[in-house]
Amino acid sequence: NGSLYVVDNVKDEVRRYKKGESQGTVVAGGNGRGNRFDQLYDPQYVFVDRDHSVYVSEWGNHRVMKWMKGKKEGIIVAGGQGQG
Repeated sequence: NGSLYVVDNVKDEVRRYKKGESQGTVVAGGNGRGNRFDQLYDPQYVFVDRDHSVYVSEWGNHRVMKWMKGKKEGIIVAGGQGQG
């Protein structure tokens, strides 16, 4: 869709930038570091599917979260039970 998705592992969020935007929109996390479903902990990689759902891998929580378009919370799709 021409958007750029940026993982910020300092702010623990993922932002989407549409062409011409300078601020972007938080599409995952953005509520401080933690393990709640509205938080991320040291996000590393992002994947966006055809439905514009955002998948984020987190180093700190050892999980992959799925954030559906427009949602304020994600769901765990892999991990989340510690290392391994």
